[in-house]
Amino acid sequence: MGFFSKDKVIANYEKIFFDFKIKSISGEQIDLKDYKNKVVLVVNTASYCGFTNQYNDLQSLWEKYKSDGLIVLGVPSNSFNQEKKEDSSVKEFCEVNFNINFPMTSITEVKGENSHELFKWAEKNYGKAAVPKWNFHKILINKEGKIEDTFASFTKPMSKKITKAIEGIL
Repeated sequence: MGFFSKDKVIANYEKIFFDFKIKSISGEQIDLKDYKNKVVLVVNTASYCGFTNQYNDLQSLWEKYKSDGLIVLGVPSNSFNQEKKEDSSVKEFCEVNFNINFPMTSITEVKGENSHELFKWAEKNYGKAAVPKWNFHKILINKEGKIEDTFASFTKPMSKKITKAIEGIL
C-alpha cells in the first residue's frame, strides 16, 4: 500500500483535471474548470455490461452528495465493446432506464493510444491503477484537481469504501 501512496505524493502534475475539456453527451463542450473546488467521480460506463445496474447507485450518489460539492461524471465508452453506437441512444437509455441526470460525456475511448487525453493524463499521473480494466471503473478527483483514489468495476458506487473516500475530501 505504501508504494501506491508514495506514487501519489511524487506525481508530477503538469496539468490537473480542471485543465481539460470533454464533449458532453448532448454535443456541448464540458469545460472541467467549471468543476473547480468540487470533488469529481469519473466513471466509464456502458449500456450492455454486467455492471450497468451501477447507474442506479451512481444516481443515488449524485443525489446524496451533489449539494455538498460532488460531481458524478459518466463517460460512456465502447473501449470494451459494450456500448451503443450513438450518444443519443446512450442518453435515452440512461434517462429511460435509470433516470440519470448527472453529467455525461459523449462516447469516449478510455484506454489505449486512442483514449481521451483525460485518461492518458490519469495514467501518467497515477499509474496503471487509473487505467480502466473494464466498464464502471471509477477515478476520484479531489478539489485540487488531482487523483485521490481509483476503484475497480466491482466496487459499488454506494459502498462504504467509496462514500468514505468522498466524504473525506468534500
